[in-house]
Amino acid sequence: MTDIRRNNEIALFQGVDWGTVVLYVLITFMGFAAVFSASYVEDAQDMFSFDHYYIKHLFWMGVAYFIGLIILLLDRSFWHKWAYILYPLSLLVLCLTFIPGLGKEVNGAKAWIEVAGFTLQPMEIAKVGVSLAVARMMSNYGFTVQRFGDVVKVLLLLLVPLLIAVVQNDTGSGIVFCSFLFMFYREGLDHWICVPVIFFVALLILSFLLTPFVLLVALLLIFTFCAGMLMRDRWKVCVKYVAVLLFVSTLLFLLLGSVAPKKFNFYDCLLYTTMASMIVVVVYAYRANIRKLYFLVLIFFVSVICLPTSDMMFRHLRAHQQDRIRTFLGLHHDKDLLYNVTQSKIAIGSGGFSGQGYLEGVMVRYGRVPERHTDFIFCTVGEELGFIGVAVLFTLLAMLILRIMRMGDRQLDTFGRVYCYCVASILLFHCFINIGMTMGVVPIMGIPLPLISYGGSSMLGFSILIFIAIALDASPIKRQSSLNKW
Repeated sequence: MTDIRRNNEIALFQGVDWGTVVLYVLITFMGFAAVFSASYVEDAQDMFSFDHYYIKHLFWMGVAYFIGLIILLLDRSFWHKWAYILYPLSLLVLCLTFIPGLGKEVNGAKAWIEVAGFTLQPMEIAKVGVSLAVARMMSNYGFTVQRFGDVVKVLLLLLVPLLIAVVQNDTGSGIVFCSFLFMFYREGLDHWICVPVIFFVALLILSFLLTPFVLLVALLLIFTFCAGMLMRDRWKVCVKYVAVLLFVSTLLFLLLGSVAPKKFNFYDCLLYTTMASMIVVVVYAYRANIRKLYFLVLIFFVSVICLPTSDMMFRHLRAHQQDRIRTFLGLHHDKDLLYNVTQSKIAIGSGGFSGQGYLEGVMVRYGRVPERHTDFIFCTVGEELGFIGVAVLFTLLAMLILRIMRMGDRQLDTFGRVYCYCVASILLFHCFINIGMTMGVVPIMGIPLPLISYGGSSMLGFSILIFIAIALDASPIKRQSSLNKW
């Protein structure tokens, strides 16, 4: 009996990927150094006071390390068993932000709760519950990403927290769940399904640049050309379709114009006629036995619906969110937003190759960079450590993401594989958006840089995500046998 206990103690951390743990620790210490530099006040009387951001950040680092240790000690089957329970609990915590007196509004987003003097963002923790639930559902017997119904079930799991984030006016955090498309791709989702998704994203962006009429005409020409390519020798049919569509739309415009002047424009008539013509196209595809045309019609139908829908969604965004998108696309010149991005670029560029030196950044030290310890923490690294520091940070983050992806590749069960892909997707999305917005490549969304930006919620959320992946990767044979029990 004594020998068995000794063997269990020796095998307590067997299989743990210590390389990933070391990367995690290095990144968190680099994050602490950046937060310290961004928030350190030289004339402060008590530099160890809990009022300082870097002391709070150090406290949350200690809590994250402790929770990570607990996660490694838990049985591997715990997460598989409790995945469906943690998901609704995550949604419940998200809804606590709507309770008066408990929910707190920060920067226009009512996405925070205040408990015992601490302000927490539930969405950062909720990502853990969502990732576990997605992994559990996709590990169910008979599930396949090639079946449309199964994919829809997973999308519904992602849609609920996304909608809550939109209601909280924290759209940036909700958009993070779109990164799960990468997980679907790694799981073998047909690229012909991924391409339309990318197409719709591009269409959404173009809807801010071009008028709905121009986009509708462009969609008609593009999809008519694609249909002609599918049917090869039936180009005359495609030309006749466009001609008849324009003729009927013009006739309808003249007719409605005589009945109700100035109430309908040509775009409305062309839109209604196009939607109605889809029935004729489907009947034609059925009679001609062109099955590929069904999929093309579906994409076109959804694209046409997206034209007025995207405009309606844009109008329902808050004024500052609309300004951010318009400023990024060059349609609007917001002095404050342009100032933030400009100062960020100057700070990063002034770092040069080797940087201005730790605690020597002029832009950071004199407060010329906004949110320099949270969303724009990358500016602190760029200015003080220069290209060398940025390259080191890039390398550490890339190695961490790649190691987690490698964990997913070597998993023996679907649950662990999908979960690791979810974690890698979230980390990759956060890194791309955060660094991109500081360099003016993407709109400002208020998304933290993983393990670097100040914030207890993000530190705990990312730490739990990573350590669960490490725990699932450890002792794969034991894990497989324990999961079989459930």
